[in-house]
Amino acid sequence: MPSPPDDPEAEFQQFVDRNLKRNFLAHFTHGMLGMTGFRLVYAPTFVPAYLSLLTGSPFMVGLGQSLQQAGAILSPVLGAQQIEHRRRILPISILLGGLMRIQLLGLAIAGWFLADRSLVVATLIFLFLLGFFMGSQRVAFQVVLAKVIPIRRRGRLQAWRNLFGGGLAAGLSYWAGKTLIEEDWLGNGYATTFALAFVLTSIGLAVIARFMREPESPTVRTHMSLRERLSEFPALMKDRDYRNFLIAQLLTMSGRISIPFCILYAGETLGLSGSTVGLLSLAFLGADTVSNIIWGPLGDRFGFRLVYLISVALWALSVLLLLAAESSLGFFTAFAGLGMALSGYLMSQQTMVLEFGSRDDVPMRLALSTTVETSMATIGPLLGGAIVAYAGYQPVFYLTIACLVAALGVLLFAVREPRYRSPSASA
Repeated sequence: MPSPPDDPEAEFQQFVDRNLKRNFLAHFTHGMLGMTGFRLVYAPTFVPAYLSLLTGSPFMVGLGQSLQQAGAILSPVLGAQQIEHRRRILPISILLGGLMRIQLLGLAIAGWFLADRSLVVATLIFLFLLGFFMGSQRVAFQVVLAKVIPIRRRGRLQAWRNLFGGGLAAGLSYWAGKTLIEEDWLGNGYATTFALAFVLTSIGLAVIARFMREPESPTVRTHMSLRERLSEFPALMKDRDYRNFLIAQLLTMSGRISIPFCILYAGETLGLSGSTVGLLSLAFLGADTVSNIIWGPLGDRFGFRLVYLISVALWALSVLLLLAAESSLGFFTAFAGLGMALSGYLMSQQTMVLEFGSRDDVPMRLALSTTVETSMATIGPLLGGAIVAYAGYQPVFYLTIACLVAALGVLLFAVREPRYRSPSASA
């Protein structure tokens, strides 16, 4: 028997079901093109290598990566506070996405027209702003995805999106390294790469703006000031599994202290040419791509806690392999392992956080998780740069391994799979 037409929750679910195919394709295309472009910037190769080229300083490399993450510390909370009371959130999501993409264009223009100290300063500013709008956009689009894609389809969507987007990014990164950077296209190959990322991500944004259909949420949170909303964070933390999940996330992100320096460490043996950057980017992004056909279905079937556990263990093993590498093959394999691990971590973390608690609390849970993540991601590269400058690379890599092992312990013994908890299991 069909549900009564005056039941808002039933009407919402019917809208989602009717438009599932259309919205699935819109999210797939947006994510695929966005991933292709943004991974040229967020892969642990291009930006660290670019900052090293501009400054010659490991500390400045760490500072640049820290500023990129610092921008995203408070912006997720600001973004969540702006969307959680709205019945339709796609328009503001598009605005935030557009502002994020403008920073890519800024990086490109700075690279083409500025030089020396002014280029370094401008690059650091645009990296900070890129992170700032990334934090808000990430919350907004994850809420949109949770709203229109049922949980049974999210892993599959992310797997296929990441497979095609990552495949394009892997091939494009290799070509960009070998061609755009090696041949210094338009006077600055890195700037040309950032411009290409801007074009691809903008096309993806245009697709989701044009084709996605969003239902009105049947229930929303009451609009509150930022201070009032922040005061509710302790209530979210009463869920023991979610609280321990945040601790595991904090420890995992502490492991990112070494990520910007992996390419620099490899460069000491292989040389930091455009070909090296392209080859190791191909390894990282190619493995990221292929692994998605494993992570998505695995998470859909058994829950994403298992994906998180496997990813963190693989991450630690890959860092050990990086330390032992002495040839192109060794470094290629280590970067491939890192790509698989970070892909699994991102998919599992982003999906698990949607499954704790009620739908109305999703924006603030996403904001809190993203703020925790980016706070540590801000401190890590800066600390890592200082350690590398004074003690070399190995202490940073060993610290990464210790943090990842600790995260594994918390996940294994203190976090239950949220999908299979009883409604009363959060206490």
